[in-house]
Amino acid sequence: MRRFNLALLATVALSTALTAAPAHATVHATAHATAEEQGRHRPLGLENCTAGACHFDVPAGTYDVKVLLGGDAGSSTSISGETRRSLLPETAAAAGERVARSFTVNVRVPEGEPTGAEGTPGLDLVLGGSAPALAGIQVTPARHARQIFLVGDSTVCDQPGDPYSGWGQQLPQYLRKGLSVANYADSGESTVTYLSNPQLFAAVQPLIHPGDLVLVQLAHNDKTTDEATYRTNLETLVAGIREKGGEPVLVTPIVRRWFNSDGTLNNNTALLVNGLGVDHPAVIRSVAAAQDVPLIDLTAKTKALVESLGVEGSKSIYLYNEKRDNTHTSVHGATVYAGLVRDELVAQHLVPEGRVRVG
Repeated sequence: MRRFNLALLATVALSTALTAAPAHATVHATAHATAEEQGRHRPLGLENCTAGACHFDVPAGTYDVKVLLGGDAGSSTSISGETRRSLLPETAAAAGERVARSFTVNVRVPEGEPTGAEGTPGLDLVLGGSAPALAGIQVTPARHARQIFLVGDSTVCDQPGDPYSGWGQQLPQYLRKGLSVANYADSGESTVTYLSNPQLFAAVQPLIHPGDLVLVQLAHNDKTTDEATYRTNLETLVAGIREKGGEPVLVTPIVRRWFNSDGTLNNNTALLVNGLGVDHPAVIRSVAAAQDVPLIDLTAKTKALVESLGVEGSKSIYLYNEKRDNTHTSVHGATVYAGLVRDELVAQHLVPEGRVRVG
């Protein structure tokens, strides 16, 4: 968990709100403390915060965070954490008003991509928004959280550096307390490497508990995987998730922004058909039907959206303007695509409507 440059963050005018709120006793957690042991202590609070950022010395686990937003002047606050994860969308409060919000966050090692650097221990949060103001905060071990595990590639993962962002990095802001995203997507991975690397599925599978959702989107890097192998790998992932009582959800890949002259995306590059002629979305749909697995057809949904935006309008979804990149998404694009995933989770009754944020 990255430590932040508090000297830079001190320019954010939060001193009054932070000082005015009551402090809470600090939990002196060790790396070996369990959530149950921590639960005997009072919540961690504002004594762990300074202007613009909070650091909580807690071990890996899942935590409920309750914040009180607002100050003497009108405010508008968002919260991100860990490796640039969006945890709470920008929330307005009128002058003198206090607005309470809660969310659940997963803290793990490594903090971002599973094959990346470990990062700084603990939970780090950063305040953002046009006029951030934090009046209070409580962090407690989550007792009844349901995890949404993400298995995927660079279009899904917690990207460490701007301007990149995976849709999994933006998904947490759409979820309320009780649902937590554990993003184990990793850049450059295919179905082959995700199963063969001990840092990936072998590390995720033991963490899955009955009732947890596991969303699988792997296709972009299966460029040399034949159809039989690709199908078998998907079936292996489904079986491994079910073995632990988890609920697999297959997700077709986001499209590449690769237009035909007629303004459509009906080509192999855009629709993830590899050099061997393997139509990845079609195979995923087939496996989902054969294995009775819920399907989020993100290929179809992102295709429709990108085509509706057109050649120029869709540039902001991807990193075309910054990197001439038509595969990876901007923060804006990842947020839009995460919204599509949220909508499907609710529409297919995979998560209760009351557990998600809309708008």
